[in-house]
Amino acid sequence: MVTAGDFRNGVTFDMDGTVVQIIEFQHVKPGKGAAFVRTKLRNVITGAVVEKTFNPSDKYPIAYIKREDMEYSYNDGDVYFFMNTETFDLVPISKSVLGDNFKFVKENVVCKVLSYKDSVFGVEPPIFVELEVTSTEPGVRGDTATNVTKPATLETGAEIRVPIFINEGDVIKIDTRTGEYIERV
Repeated sequence: MVTAGDFRNGVTFDMDGTVVQIIEFQHVKPGKGAAFVRTKLRNVITGAVVEKTFNPSDKYPIAYIKREDMEYSYNDGDVYFFMNTETFDLVPISKSVLGDNFKFVKENVVCKVLSYKDSVFGVEPPIFVELEVTSTEPGVRGDTATNVTKPATLETGAEIRVPIFINEGDVIKIDTRTGEYIERV
């Protein structure tokens, strides 16, 4: 159990059947009246953020989020299969659980699979991935304006904007959180 007076950033707990994580907290002691704790909470499952105040003596059960390294094996329609690297068991995960940044993940890449009470609610790909450019227009000679970009399709099928000097067959590094080009490898 965790009391509201012991809240810290990153603490996850079960509040009325939903798992929430504290993003920000502030202990407030007004001149009049009782002290309270003002928080900003993120619903771990849906990602929704809410602000809520608590009495410092309120108690909630701690929620333990399991973060496992699993290797993405393959997909079969809307079901994606991840292999536990220790037990070699295949875990099926629905496409609806995967985030938009999963489009940068190719087979045999290790991801973090997030679960609560053996129910998977999210998959975190690695922060940086290296992918090959499969198609892009050639750069226009003489177009030397600052930060000129062009569309490119990667080996996973994702499309991003890259600098004009990138050609087909180049391997580039991408930040999966933002979907931006970082550098040529």
